[in-house]
Amino acid sequence: VLQQAVEAAAPDMERCAHAFTLTLPREPVWLDADPMRLAQVVGNLLSNACKFTAPGGRIALSAEREGQCVTVTVKDSGDGIAPDMLGRVFELFTQVRAAHELPGRSQGELPQCAARRLPSDRSVGGLGIGLALVKRLVEMHGGTVVAHSAGAGHGSEFVCRLPLLAASLQPALAPAGAATPVPPTGWRILVVDDNRDAADSLAAILSMEGHHIHVANDGAQALELATALRPEVVLLDLGLPTLNGYQVCRALREQAWGKEAVVVALTGWGQDEQRARTSEAGFDAHIVKPVNPDGLTSLLLSLRAPTAQASTPS
Repeated sequence: VLQQAVEAAAPDMERCAHAFTLTLPREPVWLDADPMRLAQVVGNLLSNACKFTAPGGRIALSAEREGQCVTVTVKDSGDGIAPDMLGRVFELFTQVRAAHELPGRSQGELPQCAARRLPSDRSVGGLGIGLALVKRLVEMHGGTVVAHSAGAGHGSEFVCRLPLLAASLQPALAPAGAATPVPPTGWRILVVDDNRDAADSLAAILSMEGHHIHVANDGAQALELATALRPEVVLLDLGLPTLNGYQVCRALREQAWGKEAVVVALTGWGQDEQRARTSEAGFDAHIVKPVNPDGLTSLLLSLRAPTAQASTPS
């Protein structure tokens, strides 16, 4: 799993001339896990390290057995994480503070590898989705992930702990290499956001929970898909091309099936005025980004628990 993640990250590390070290356990370590998802976890952490580490910096990936767990650590010599961000880096849509915003680092001192990998109008911190996905995937495997940093200029360390497969089960299960599937809940969910990365990443997180996800990137497309699919849940951004979120919600509520759907506004605005507007437009709830996936699921259950066996309209 680690070798697969390293192969994917190698071009970025080579382009930035990073000094990379890999330390593997001396003995075989067996997990009841999805190898593709775990490679995605490590790959995201390595990508994050590349983004915030200047050319010639150091990145280290290691794994070791600790009791009944394996500890996977990604450590870099990069910008570090501001103390006030350490508790929030795994929240969806939260950006790690960009390098030029850190104390002692000017705009002209941005890591060149990070600067040339992102458009000029995007924060070096990105969309704040990769680390949220890491946390979600690790927790789905029964593990934990934490971030450490001594602050600006002192690098970062991300530590994932995953439970080992019981020794008595290793010979029978190890060759199969298949993960235990997550029982599907079967909700039909339409995610609507003109930010394609944000929409696709939220859809990926929800699909891992067994939901049936569809994505639209503008208001007109959202109405077209909603009419065909009749989703049980619509997660709707407000600032959309063609038709805004308020218009889409009102149009949904005019349809018989749409009166029963759960429609949630996902937005960066949380003032009382915006909340009043979404309520007036027919939204069931108003969530301010960053979104906590567990909180979102709990909210949906409290509003309405769509049946897992609901049939898709013909």
